[in-house]
Amino acid sequence: MLVARSVLLFAVAALFEIGGAWLVWQGVREHRGWIWIGAGVVALGLYGFFATLQPDAEFGRILAAYGGIFVAGSIAWGMVADGYRPDRWDVTGALICLAGMAVIMYAPRGSA
Repeated sequence: MLVARSVLLFAVAALFEIGGAWLVWQGVREHRGWIWIGAGVVALGLYGFFATLQPDAEFGRILAAYGGIFVAGSIAWGMVADGYRPDRWDVTGALICLAGMAVIMYAPRGSA
């Protein structure tokens, strides 16, 4: 159950971080204005909050593992929001990042 909760928290954090960055991008690069930028800043703040809810207490581990989620999520966001078409190397790289995330976050750890 802890793994499912952790995966859900990573997904929510990704939604807020990637979505927030995309909103800022739209506000600045696509000239949509300060409301978009402000919404992006709020979403980025919510990302930081959701990252703190992970069951593991190690900040470095959480953020390192989240990097894999960020990579794969960014490619997925680009596909949905911007019509981005990843090639096989994008997909391969994202899968490698997700595998690394799983090792960092969910590998069994003993007391040694």
